[in-house]
Amino acid sequence: MTVAGHTPSDAPPDHGAAPTPRAGLRAGWRRWRRGRPFWGGLLALVAGAEILLIPLAPLDVMIHQGVAGIPSVLMGIVMVVMALAAWFAPLYRTLAGILTTLVAVAALPLSNLGGFLVGTVLGIAGGGMIFAWQPRPAPEAAADPAPPPGTTPHPGSTPA
Repeated sequence: MTVAGHTPSDAPPDHGAAPTPRAGLRAGWRRWRRGRPFWGGLLALVAGAEILLIPLAPLDVMIHQGVAGIPSVLMGIVMVVMALAAWFAPLYRTLAGILTTLVAVAALPLSNLGGFLVGTVLGIAGGGMIFAWQPRPAPEAAADPAPPPGTTPHPGSTPA
């Protein structure tokens, strides 16, 4: 049945409808991800896992390898912990970024060429992204209007 030339299929969408639970989860995930250095943490996590997992082998091989595998495991663990710290405690992003970069560079000579160079490159990029990330200012703080010229900024103050 058509009413005034419109069929139900070409009716305008209802924009006032309640959001689906999936849309709410997606918005929450987006808000969480944007509130921290997510992509730098992801690169650091992948780099740490790569450096950590390459030297891991069965116990017999690890015993024959000796002390050479210990720095790789320790560096991988430190990089994974710093990536998680960047995600879950963004206040410590400066420390996490610097330590991630330093461990990635130290992994080059100490850990199979830094996980065959992949771990070192990803760790340096991730550490740099963690270090450089800045939180967005609140919209209220950013919208501070300047007083018009020739007026005093605060009541009771005298112009300089």
